[in-house]
Amino acid sequence: MQILTDQSERRFGAVNWMGLYTLAQRETLRFLSVWTQTLMAPLVTAGLFLLIFNIAIGPSRPDVMGVPFLIFLAPGIMMMTVIQNAFANTSSSMVIAKVQGNIVDTLMPPLSPLEILLGYLAGGVVRGVLIACVVAIALALVLGLVPQHPLIALIFVILGGAFMGALGLFAGIFANKFDQMAAITNFIVTPLAFLSGTFYSVEALPPLLNRISHANPVFYLIDGLRYGMIGVSDSAPLLGFAVCSGATIFVCAVTWQMLRTGCRLKA
Repeated sequence: MQILTDQSERRFGAVNWMGLYTLAQRETLRFLSVWTQTLMAPLVTAGLFLLIFNIAIGPSRPDVMGVPFLIFLAPGIMMMTVIQNAFANTSSSMVIAKVQGNIVDTLMPPLSPLEILLGYLAGGVVRGVLIACVVAIALALVLGLVPQHPLIALIFVILGGAFMGALGLFAGIFANKFDQMAAITNFIVTPLAFLSGTFYSVEALPPLLNRISHANPVFYLIDGLRYGMIGVSDSAPLLGFAVCSGATIFVCAVTWQMLRTGCRLKA
């Protein structure tokens, strides 16, 4: 099965815009067709997290970084919801296609590896941004939380969707069975999301754990969104942007290489 199409034989120019748009549209409509599961369910989950923390320790918890604990917690919950769903969108699409045997419908059309990568990423990023908007509206209505730096918040939401979307596509290519995908989600994605300052400031951690947290790109995603939403953060937003951009480019490059060579895709 040939995945890489020779550019000299392509009739669409350097970029197959129609094919790229069609793939991106398919990945977007795939989750929009079940919007109650893909958009509303994450909103309910985020609301439950905030409610439980508020009931359990919110009233007795002192301010964190100069803001009420619930306000501090909200951006972390938002980013955690974004990255988990961006990862799920690309990983589930790829692994389901492999298990059902219809991955050939994506690999056979005249799409380059980069176009396939971008098409899948588009679905993950759009899903992440839509979920962020839904959660942000709910936070504004319930907590009166309005982004202090909306452009910075949007940039980190897009970065989060792109990074985890690329990681999800990598995981979907690597996994050949649903249990392998579940193992990656449970042992890699969930710890990355939960142990990255979602529920606490990393400055409160012991030195070793603090350094480990600073090596986690998800920490910078959460920290950057927190700065965009409430104006406080553990690290400089510019540093977070650089780290997240570098991590996203690296994961995209590895995934592109797997698509280019057909690694774990060829029968």
